[in-house]
Amino acid sequence: MPLSHRRRRRLWTVTLLASALCLGAAVPSTAGAAGPAGEERADALQRELERLVAAQGGPPGAVVLLQNGDDRRVLRAGVADLESGRPIGPRDHTRTASTSKAFSGAVALRLVQRHALDLDDTIAKRLPTLPRAWGRVTLRQLLQHTSGLPDFTSDPEFLRLVGEDPRRRFDSRRLLDFVRDEPLGFRPGTRYHYSNSDNIAVALMAEAVTRRSYEALLREIVYRPLGLRDTSLPSGYRMPEPYMHGYAFEPSEPPTDVSEALSTSGVWASGGIISTPADLTRFIRGYAQGALTSKAALRDQRRWVEGASEPAGPGRNKAGLGIFRYSTRCGVVLGHTGNFPGYTQFIAATPDGRRSVTVSLTTQINSTLAPDLLKKVRAFEESAVCALLRKA
Repeated sequence: MPLSHRRRRRLWTVTLLASALCLGAAVPSTAGAAGPAGEERADALQRELERLVAAQGGPPGAVVLLQNGDDRRVLRAGVADLESGRPIGPRDHTRTASTSKAFSGAVALRLVQRHALDLDDTIAKRLPTLPRAWGRVTLRQLLQHTSGLPDFTSDPEFLRLVGEDPRRRFDSRRLLDFVRDEPLGFRPGTRYHYSNSDNIAVALMAEAVTRRSYEALLREIVYRPLGLRDTSLPSGYRMPEPYMHGYAFEPSEPPTDVSEALSTSGVWASGGIISTPADLTRFIRGYAQGALTSKAALRDQRRWVEGASEPAGPGRNKAGLGIFRYSTRCGVVLGHTGNFPGYTQFIAATPDGRRSVTVSLTTQINSTLAPDLLKKVRAFEESAVCALLRKA
């Protein structure tokens, strides 16, 4: 018996989630960088953004924020909503996807600065109810994806439940139960392997030592100090207004709005935060410069190992603690990427936090779903870094 159109779309959306976790017309820009050279770079970047939106399977909408000190430039292409044609903007809400992992890094490093946590604290010490086989894994290894923890988003039972009901509300604090019978993938600290389980464990450690919810910790030690007024970690599937609609592309079908197709309770600290490009810019500027932690912890955060974010960011990628180093042809920025059905994110700043770039796209682009398009996205991100650093 053939699947109904609705059921087929639902299963296809779940396939998008699995691939994400396992592994229009231009709108005039607002003024920012001064001078003919700056204008020329911004105009070239605007044209490149328009080509990305116009590409086959490209995002229906895109917002780019470039900021140098108090000087900000906003580039846009496409629309926030294909149905209404509403213009897209930097205060539209978006799913931040795996850039949420940088927020868990911010919470952990703040608690390290307060001596509530230590980077060498182990799962055995802070989360003794988790499997004994995971006991030697440290907070440092969790933040750098060198823990070896099995990824719960690859678990067949987890994927089956999402397939049955994409909007299912999971108990976010029990997500690691899906893999608690599995051994570590390798000896902790010996390899890099990107795992969504890592940041769930980080959030649980933060809750264990403070006896406060991770959501409350985010509000207290990240949102308020950095002035993030439009950022939250919900557990449902609804998006706050206004929001940029996220779309998926199925062969021979019109774009499908998947903005509210999935509950974020199944990704929680590893990918559930909702924010805006404006707030993401404020966050990465503070986070990259170490505004929420100590100089000693910042030095530890920037001890790099070979490893790429997911999807890979521009240039050569290396992994730190809750942050990545992107070495481009024009210079180095620190940040994170992310993708989720309907959305792709890139946030980065110079190590002093003075210059930053935020790129928000309204479709999911990664090496599994659209490898050729991801190459264009990474090339665009590198061009944006070059425009940020004012180099050709």
